[in-house]
Amino acid sequence: MSENLYDLLASRFPANRSRPCFLLPDGSEISYGALEEGVGRLASLLIARGVVPGDRVAAQTAKSPEAVMLYLATLKAGAIFLPLNTAYTAAEIEYFLEDAEPRLFVQDAVALAAEAAAFAPLAAAIPRTGADLASIIYTSGTTGRSKGAMLSHAALADNALALHRIWGFSEADVLLHALPIFHVHGLFVALHCAFLSGAPMVWLAKFDEDQVLAGLARSTVMMGVPTFYVRLLADPRFNREAASHMRLFISGSAPLLESTFAEFEQRTGQRILERYGMSEAVIITSNPLDGERIPGSVGYPLPGVSLRVAGGETGVIEIKGPSVFSGYWRNPEKTAEEFTDDGWFITGDVGRQDADGRVWISGRAKDLIISGGYNVYPKEIELLFDEMEGVAESAVVGVPHPDFGEAVVAVVIGQGDEAALIAKARERLAAFKAPKRVMFVDELPRNAMGKVQKNLLRERFKGLFA
Repeated sequence: MSENLYDLLASRFPANRSRPCFLLPDGSEISYGALEEGVGRLASLLIARGVVPGDRVAAQTAKSPEAVMLYLATLKAGAIFLPLNTAYTAAEIEYFLEDAEPRLFVQDAVALAAEAAAFAPLAAAIPRTGADLASIIYTSGTTGRSKGAMLSHAALADNALALHRIWGFSEADVLLHALPIFHVHGLFVALHCAFLSGAPMVWLAKFDEDQVLAGLARSTVMMGVPTFYVRLLADPRFNREAASHMRLFISGSAPLLESTFAEFEQRTGQRILERYGMSEAVIITSNPLDGERIPGSVGYPLPGVSLRVAGGETGVIEIKGPSVFSGYWRNPEKTAEEFTDDGWFITGDVGRQDADGRVWISGRAKDLIISGGYNVYPKEIELLFDEMEGVAESAVVGVPHPDFGEAVVAVVIGQGDEAALIAKARERLAAFKAPKRVMFVDELPRNAMGKVQKNLLRERFKGLFA
């Protein structure tokens, strides 16, 4: 029997396919039937273009219903979906295309879907086993280049079914979707919960306060990054009445400040449900739907997930479970490094698990920066700054930011104009990676081995955005 993830998702589409799937800002709708037909035609087009099972289909395309159809069509055709951040520059994209060697690279899903309209829909999904790859998600580390985390059909299916169950999704729900879909949060976590419920989604191209506030009135669940909730709280129109139609607000992709949690509860009477995940395992822990949601805690491991803390009460979190990735694409050495001898995945996040089983994340073992829900690794930015005129050496750190969670700051030995350096960085880097500030120093703090002590830099500049 085929374990193609598409078959699982499509089996839960509503029996009445005229039910809306996408509720668009202009008042129009796209039904589940239209979604299914669009997916089938695109799958036929992919196959006509030479895509065979196991091929990669890369996409750097604006968020649209057609982009979702492309994702599902890639699954249906038995291929591997490779979403790429729309902010990546041509130089960054070049690396991913060289590494993944996709059969097809799509930059306009709407145009592709229009072309696919001439094709008859593919009747049945290409059979896949649970171990076959469904997607490769490029994840940022603290050193070197991005690595492609390989996620199987079974891993994504198990995580989706677990979340659908523990978050109480049903056909009565309407999901407000304002997340990007090049990231596991918007692409897998949000979409899969809606599809497994046969539920409609209020479909927004991006987070826009006016559209989100209008969307809340017709939704029951919202998934967001902490930045979304900070921005809602900054809007006086967001009050108890605006949130009254909602049964659940979920937050992830970056740490939620306890002050945001408290202000949100005071304003709306509702507690945000915070969860913890990563590209390599999708969602790992979640606060309970029914029961105490504690600010600062990311809740309990998902059903089927085993979690342990290495090296004492607080240490690096290690996990095992059905949704853990299959390894890094074409990188067996890095894969081996990230697993213990007894088969546990080393997350690189530092935390603890209390006597009740709740998990608390205290930081990252490495220097990964999470800004606005996106992973940024300092090395790439440092390499760019070190090449710039007037810069002798640089160190890049993340410091607390009230809106983005963390802001990227470049600490530089040398001299120059701060605005000019930031502008130069923006030419080569996606906007979320470019430093928000450049600080000039005479020397960088180092340990006895000559290694820059970034913890001291973070401490020194922690009040920059206070």
